[in-house]
Amino acid sequence: MTQKDITFVADFLTEHFNEAPELYNRKGKYFNVERVGQYLKDEDDDLVSPPNTEGNQWFNFLKDSTHLKESPLLFPYYPEKSLHFVKRQMEGVIDLCLQKPADVIGKSVRQAVCISLYKVSQSEDSTPQLFKLPFLWNDKTSNLHYVLFTMLENSISKIHILRRHTDTYRSVSNGILAVEFGNFLNNSINESSDSRCYSCLDAHFYDDETVTVVLKESVQQEGKERVLAQLPLS
Repeated sequence: MTQKDITFVADFLTEHFNEAPELYNRKGKYFNVERVGQYLKDEDDDLVSPPNTEGNQWFNFLKDSTHLKESPLLFPYYPEKSLHFVKRQMEGVIDLCLQKPADVIGKSVRQAVCISLYKVSQSEDSTPQLFKLPFLWNDKTSNLHYVLFTMLENSISKIHILRRHTDTYRSVSNGILAVEFGNFLNNSINESSDSRCYSCLDAHFYDDETVTVVLKESVQQEGKERVLAQLPLS
């Protein structure tokens, strides 16, 4: 260690670990704790060394403002408490603010349509994951909600498109349909459909008229493993 390091440590100990007789009757150590660490303790006890707010422009501004001083929009300040205490207080206020909207929104949600996608066995242990890759898109021009998803097992080469009108009382044609990729990229009709079959790895809307998909070739061949395609929704 250099002399500068030793001096730094000595100054730190001198500043923060002096005996403090005025603290002898308080819970905890009989010296001033390091001033950063005290804010991080998850305790409800008051800080041993609270900050000095004298001359703080924000506090002076609040003190001189008749309207802001008692404003319910300002979160109360606890100069004697740690950040953990303030965090718990803030979480309680936020939870209270969100409870009413959650109740109102929850009661307003209703089932618009029920579509049976597949059937599973009675045993939950043997039920495979069949629903994958849901991606949501809202076409504000046409007021339509879209959901892209794939079904595993027997239909890995298909991507399903579900669309509903934002007005739940209005219906749309072709509410749900499937696009099968299969062997559409084959160079000729003579190629085996089994050797050039594609499945969908991922799918997102590019814009209101275009869907971007990442396709995987079922049979691995060098340079033919992945295909990025953009398909017109029409």
